[in-house]
Amino acid sequence: MAASWKSAVSALDRYEHIQAIQASLPDRSMSEAIAVEQAAYEDASSLDEYTRLTTAKPHSPSLPQATPSSTPTGIHIGSFTDCIPIASGLTSDVFHHPPSRQALKVITATHSIAPHNPRREAKLLAELKSPCVISLLDVFRDQHQRMVLVFPYMPLTLGMVLEQSVRERLGMAFVRSVFGDVLRGLDYLHQQGIVHRDIKPSAILMQSRDGPACIADFGTAWSPTLSTDEPASSKILDIGTGPYRAPEVLFGHTGYGCAVDMWAAGVMLAEAVTFPPKPLFESRPAHEDGSQLGLILSIFKTLGTPTEETWPEAKEFKVRPFELWTIFPRTTWEEILPDQGFCKTGMWDQLPSQNSR
Repeated sequence: MAASWKSAVSALDRYEHIQAIQASLPDRSMSEAIAVEQAAYEDASSLDEYTRLTTAKPHSPSLPQATPSSTPTGIHIGSFTDCIPIASGLTSDVFHHPPSRQALKVITATHSIAPHNPRREAKLLAELKSPCVISLLDVFRDQHQRMVLVFPYMPLTLGMVLEQSVRERLGMAFVRSVFGDVLRGLDYLHQQGIVHRDIKPSAILMQSRDGPACIADFGTAWSPTLSTDEPASSKILDIGTGPYRAPEVLFGHTGYGCAVDMWAAGVMLAEAVTFPPKPLFESRPAHEDGSQLGLILSIFKTLGTPTEETWPEAKEFKVRPFELWTIFPRTTWEEILPDQGFCKTGMWDQLPSQNSR
């Protein structure tokens, strides 16, 4: 019974309760608020009881009391006793363990949700050794028999930096440094035939605003040696996130390759040099009807509608991109990104264009 209601409470849900507890008890520290929430999480027999315990009025008898002798000082994950939730996703929650400066990715899904595969992610990361790819430090099972992946803690993501850069343009030195790391990381992966399949700002971790940066979030990555359930010519199409999805995937091409990562990197790069930062293409949430059609239209309006001459590979796609589409004129990067100085840096030369996929 306990497992059923606890599975509906994400790490971010728990963190919101912790913040609410601390706000209602200003004389208590964050660690004490975490302890109160932890006690409620362990003692409650239902979601309603957990909510009641964590939202009780200050000094109410029903509020679990955190005592140094009997109550833990944080969320327990295996031998890690004071973890703080920092992110929550479809199949996992991520926690920060401040004393060790490590991040713990707790797999919450009870079964693999294709293309997510935590066991494959762990095996793949154990083989990768690059300063531009996140290092896997350990793998273990916690007290609830959940799989836990341990990484170095990186306090920033590129997504955070982009969100914070609404008043001042990101400097060219920053762009060169971060995307230099990203491109080196992708080159390392692609030389081994590995396709990340979900390159996006939140998957680029940073030690500080000065870098270094590394690629993380390999839960949906494809490997020629480990992805035995996905032949190279019949890969899963449900990959990527929002505006960073590549057009060949949108048109049903299951034989896609490393170019989908390079496309996503290019979209991120364009976002980083735009002021204020914003995605190059418009995309509805994936669960909304017409999200793929809307993204295709946005790509064509921005870059121009492809033809058989400019994108010959697309002639073999399951869904051809040449019929039933409004013809939009082709646009140059200088027109899309008016920062002429950036377009002359040569970084675009490392990225695929629509007619070289």
